[in-house]
Amino acid sequence: MTGRPAPFSLAGQTVQPGTRQTIEVPVSSFSDHTPVTLSVQVVHGRRPGPVMFVSAAIHGDEVIGVEIVRRLLRTKQLGTLAGTVMAVPVVNTFGFLNHARYLPDRRDLNRCFPGSPSGSLGARLAHIFLTEVVRRADFGIDLHSAAIARSNLPQIRLTSGNKRLVEMGEAFGAPVMMTSKLRDGSLRMAAEDLGVDVLLYEAGEGLRFDELAARTGVAGILRVMQKQGMIGSRGVPKGSTRPVLCDYSSWTRAEAGGLFRAFRGIGDLITEGETIGAIADPFGVAEVDVLADTGGIIVGRTNMPLVNEGDALFHIAQVSRSANAEAALEGMESHMDAQPLFDEDEII
Repeated sequence: MTGRPAPFSLAGQTVQPGTRQTIEVPVSSFSDHTPVTLSVQVVHGRRPGPVMFVSAAIHGDEVIGVEIVRRLLRTKQLGTLAGTVMAVPVVNTFGFLNHARYLPDRRDLNRCFPGSPSGSLGARLAHIFLTEVVRRADFGIDLHSAAIARSNLPQIRLTSGNKRLVEMGEAFGAPVMMTSKLRDGSLRMAAEDLGVDVLLYEAGEGLRFDELAARTGVAGILRVMQKQGMIGSRGVPKGSTRPVLCDYSSWTRAEAGGLFRAFRGIGDLITEGETIGAIADPFGVAEVDVLADTGGIIVGRTNMPLVNEGDALFHIAQVSRSANAEAALEGMESHMDAQPLFDEDEII
């Protein structure tokens, strides 16, 4: 594509090529009448190209995505952008301000799509986000983390059989890609119904910052943008290995309640039947080994030392070739080596 692109319009406002602007899309108001808006920063390139949205905090406690968006908006690569980026660091303002995953009425926003203009608060917010942002895009990247007291290995979730998403996931370069079914009411399902492919990035823990998760996320988004012709290769960290595609995963659960000690962590390769933890009673009289139900990569685990019988402890993704998995996991270190460490005041 050649020539200068047309101005980009969103919610009745216009952004000129080569500029950026934060647009406040009206949503609702708090109970004290304070207005609530959906804040969208539009970066409109001087050259034509795809339109991408990047969103975070659909679940209000998943703050790592907010940090990834913040860092992305500070990258120099956006200065030579071809196309348009719509960045929404906080979709669920209600949950974000309350340090909560859900909306005030306990609804999960990621089960409210496509929403409606006259439904519940979640339905209205979902409708606004889908209408004003998602349908304007050619593709999107939605950022998530595990819940509070759980942590996830940096990973990509994508729809099975979608070749474009596989290509974007490989470009992203997280160590693991997992095929995940579309769920009713989810952003991914509603977006795909509109013809908009959405890559879902999972990493870290609720209400926590994780430097590896943040760096992997920023580097991955830049690589996807490069793959889509939105930016050049200068300054974009190169992916050191090809991600491992996993089609099946399962949770190893607690066989008893008590004090849980984990012997293995996220990113570890394990074998079926391996002892990966133990659960003991508070007196130290009885102890139960936690055995891996299957072999593979630990892509998620609980950080809670107090567990009940049946609690999910380890999320294990099966892999077909352990050698490829080892290479992909070793490649995670490149995200830490590729950039200087952030000072504490820069992160917070």
